Amino acid sequence: MRRILIILALAVALLPAPDKHKPAPLRAGTLLVAMRPLPLHAGDPGRTMAGALPFLGAWELTSDNPAFGGLSALLVEPGDRVLALSDSGTLMGFNMRADDQRRPFIAPLPISPAERDKPWWWWDSESLTHDPQSGRYWVGFELQNRICRYSPGFARVESCRGWPQMADWPKTGSIESLARLSDGRFLAIGEMAMTREGAHQALLFPGDPADPATADPIPLGLVPPQGFRPTDAVALDERRLLILGRRLTLAELFTGAVAIVTLPDHPRAGDRIVGRTLARLAPPLLADNYEGIALSRDHAGRRNLWIVSDDNHEFFQRTLLLRFALPDDL
Repeated sequence: MRRILIILALAVALLPAPDKHKPAPLRAGTLLVAMRPLPLHAGDPGRTMAGALPFLGAWELTSDNPAFGGLSALLVEPGDRVLALSDSGTLMGFNMRADDQRRPFIAPLPISPAERDKPWWWWDSESLTHDPQSGRYWVGFELQNRICRYSPGFARVESCRGWPQMADWPKTGSIESLARLSDGRFLAIGEMAMTREGAHQALLFPGDPADPATADPIPLGLVPPQGFRPTDAVALDERRLLILGRRLTLAELFTGAVAIVTLPDHPRAGDRIVGRTLARLAPPLLADNYEGIALSRDHAGRRNLWIVSDDNHEFFQRTLLLRFALPDDL
């Protein structure tokens, strides 16, 4: 019965409706985050692999700040500086290294003057990507079904655009994933927007999806690991991406999966891209509502993969941050 009640509570938390019980974004300030190390497998602390991914560390994150949590998107900057985005338009930055002197912070996303009267829960930010060359950021919003571009340092919002190709995507199952490829293209994936063939709708943009001059995207179909819904994506290069998936079942509650997909050389409308599973995060491994994925490089230049969970601001869920090494052959 307890498991059934938890399932029902989680289902309510994930319903396609604005959750006005989430904490409203606070004014910008310092954020203090406590990090408790965790093993990948509680019964086998020496476990070092999750599928094909070598395990480097995991932490449960907590804070006394009531706006902390609900993390839906993730970036990891040089020096292991974490930049996370909640599903209520709140940015959070904190450091994984004790010797890092950069100030941890929490701040709402900037809003254009014309939209300052919108209710705070309208800013359902679910996806985040970045161009390290220009310093600009892009955020995908559910409810609005649009993508906004921000100036370096999130100083201001520069441009926003909604696309007719995603106008019918479910309001809270839409732009859950947004990735910028190394050649400047973007891929947006709908979590609950489906093609007639049962794949998840995805849009491959030839350029900046927030730019009014960008041409129409190519509609694709994403096939994630069976039973999983895509919750985030990050590009490896100009054609390959890692896809984070989520599944909720009565037997295991939340489980996660990491898959790799490759775009066609010359993509055409209707092409399907199929995920190949690299790792599955299910009990007895650390499992929760994984929603954010990011790549970084360590001090030796090796690629690391990060995954964060969304606690839905519920007492029975956790904010987990996991770190893996990315194999050289990927």
